[in-house]
Amino acid sequence: MQPSVFPPNASSYLGPHGEPPLSRTGFIILSIIMAIFTGPAIVLNATVIIVSLMHKQLRQPLNYALVNMAVADLGTAMTGGVLAVVNNAQGYFSLGRTGCVMEGFAVSLCGITSLCTVALIAVERMFVVSKPLGLIIFEKKHAVGGIALSWLWSLTWNLPPLFGWGRYELEGVGTSCAPDWHTRDPHHVSYILAYFAVCFAVPFTVILASYTKLMWTLHRVSKMACLEDGAVAKGEMKVAFMVVLMVLTFLISWLPYAGLSMLVVYNPDVEIHPLVGTVPVYLAKSSTVYNPIIYIYLNKQFRKYTVPFLLCWRGPFEEDETSEMTIESSNNKVSPT
Repeated sequence: MQPSVFPPNASSYLGPHGEPPLSRTGFIILSIIMAIFTGPAIVLNATVIIVSLMHKQLRQPLNYALVNMAVADLGTAMTGGVLAVVNNAQGYFSLGRTGCVMEGFAVSLCGITSLCTVALIAVERMFVVSKPLGLIIFEKKHAVGGIALSWLWSLTWNLPPLFGWGRYELEGVGTSCAPDWHTRDPHHVSYILAYFAVCFAVPFTVILASYTKLMWTLHRVSKMACLEDGAVAKGEMKVAFMVVLMVLTFLISWLPYAGLSMLVVYNPDVEIHPLVGTVPVYLAKSSTVYNPIIYIYLNKQFRKYTVPFLLCWRGPFEEDETSEMTIESSNNKVSPT
């Protein structure tokens, strides 16, 4: 019998006879799946960042938030994504206890920052398109403030495990690390409950409220296409639709992970196969590739510069972007009625 490639210090992830939770083939398949998501995520998010630095036309308040999301998603892909590919290819987590803590911290920091940025974008669009408080101009200072708050919020709640409140442990099939949802220690459970409340429930509530308002506004704004400022209204509706699509991908990607985590917290005795526990983890990590695809495809400003960059063209991709260019300068002129 060949020795298991699973490390001896991960006994909680071994079966009753010392076998790993997956066959060698199973680990390779997981590695390939993560590579399929991680490769494009790195390329697309890096492209968004680079073209935004190259072209000042893209440096608008809303785009600041999109670039911040690209930075956070790139960080998640470069740490959690790449390590998931490597570790699954080996069949175990190879970086030891310190590596597990560092990976868990880095992925959680970037992941929660990305979630907070989705909330920021949803709120921005809700205020600009729906105007619940009247005329509000979303300026550079608001974008920078929101970005700083998203990183500070995430850092504040991901640092405690480094100092003893909560901890980062192996999860799923034992090839990646995250906050320890399985702990029964009341000290650590208190952290998990607080973490879930402020890092999942709060952004989710903000996103859901903004999403609901945007959905209600979309069909009202669509009726304004025949009015004098119809082009602006149509452009606002396009951007609002982009945000709605990003919100939906957030829900699809993160709700299974959050739901399963809370199930384990409230019922520690529940038996969940490691593979079942891994699917929501990787679904959440796959979100790093969805967002750049969405706003490259739906945002003509980004598409104008990212398509030539990806295809190694010299000039910009010529396309009519009048309506979207008009949004940022005229988004306070239209008030849905």
